[in-house]
Amino acid sequence: MTVICWFRRVLRLDDHPALVAAAAEGPVVPLVILDPAEARDHPASAMRQALSLPLLDQALQGRGSRLIVRRGSPAQVLQAMARETGAATVHASEGFPFASDEGLADAVAKSGAVLHLHPLADLVPRASVLTGSGGVYKVFSPFWKALRKVDIAPPLPAPKLAAPPDWPANDGTDWPEARAAMNHGWDGVARHVRAGEDETHARLEEFLDGRLPDYKQHRDFPWRPKATTGLADALAVGEISARRIWARLQPDFQSGTKGADHFLSELAWREFARELMHAFPRLERDCWREEWAAFPWKSDNDDAEAWRRGQTGVDIVDAGMREMFATGQMHNRVRMVTASYLTKHLLTDWRVGLDWFARCLTDWDAASNAMNWQWVSGCGPDASPFFRVFNPDGQGDRFDGGGAYRDHWLKPDAPGARDFAAAAPRSWGIDLNRHAVRAISLADGRARALTAYQQLRERA
Repeated sequence: MTVICWFRRVLRLDDHPALVAAAAEGPVVPLVILDPAEARDHPASAMRQALSLPLLDQALQGRGSRLIVRRGSPAQVLQAMARETGAATVHASEGFPFASDEGLADAVAKSGAVLHLHPLADLVPRASVLTGSGGVYKVFSPFWKALRKVDIAPPLPAPKLAAPPDWPANDGTDWPEARAAMNHGWDGVARHVRAGEDETHARLEEFLDGRLPDYKQHRDFPWRPKATTGLADALAVGEISARRIWARLQPDFQSGTKGADHFLSELAWREFARELMHAFPRLERDCWREEWAAFPWKSDNDDAEAWRRGQTGVDIVDAGMREMFATGQMHNRVRMVTASYLTKHLLTDWRVGLDWFARCLTDWDAASNAMNWQWVSGCGPDASPFFRVFNPDGQGDRFDGGGAYRDHWLKPDAPGARDFAAAAPRSWGIDLNRHAVRAISLADGRARALTAYQQLRERA
């Protein structure tokens, strides 16, 4: 009996629980659904997935199978595909943290099939690493200490696949809605993507071949392009699993290789975000600390628009925002600085920044994005204290001392600046020779933020 496996943000064959379960039942129809709503809300992430699909199809064909792509809402596509193929079962990964599973099982049932949802191949199942009282950890350090004592399940090898007697029609691997949403930024961002499962494993090996020992020391410097793995986008679209990375690092971790422990702690930070969002599903919309609902953040405003366009007049902030728009990526240290500047110096609601990052990042991860924005703004779990206001100029001098990163994105004749200007909408009126005027001095912005914070404490 034909079985459908929906490759739902798991664009790989290795360590794919839903695929393993489907292959054990019978001939498999590998399915990807391109949802127009996802392209509208998260165009850079959708583009990143689209670039991976031809390579996934190639990998499947190497195993005597092929990828079937359909466009439309997941519930409608699953129902139609089950009827068309006569499938009795549909296997897929759970939607968390990217999407809801609501209504999917009922839609599949209308076709006479049964939907089986499988946990993602994260390090641990959700709500399995809890405090002694049975609650979720609200601080990372004890969570990391507890996680290190857990036996992480080994990754699953790719299964053998049998082909169905007949293949359903295929819409092709292009994602027109994502291409339209990206506009003329598609080609520029695509140049910075290394897509595909095989390429992802190669990137991991490149990092481990000599760069791991310097990871902790070098990772905070945005001018060092190879200081990190650059695998965040591959993790986000499922070209590699967290379990596979964990397993691959174990020899280095067990032998005490410098940098291994810190690298795994960053993987655990991603896991921590998922634990928190699972316990607090509205992490993207509501402040974790309830008292922060009364903080006088401004809604979207002209200063926030200048921030989005990389026109704040604060060099490290503008460089980071330009990097993200032109490449779909932003260095982690710079993400913290740009987020702090928006929420503290400009007193703009963290959700304004969260939504923009969700549109522009190829490595968008709902849980990590939400927790990191709340962490920086001070209203989240294990948050950076609000009185810790990053000085953007000081951060630039400390982590980009020679100015190589800022120059690449800000000097009018630099490659990065030209890439940004080519990707930016014409309505932005980007003039690379014009330096924006700061909306507020760094000292006044910091003082204003601390005054608002003190008033919130007094009211509480």
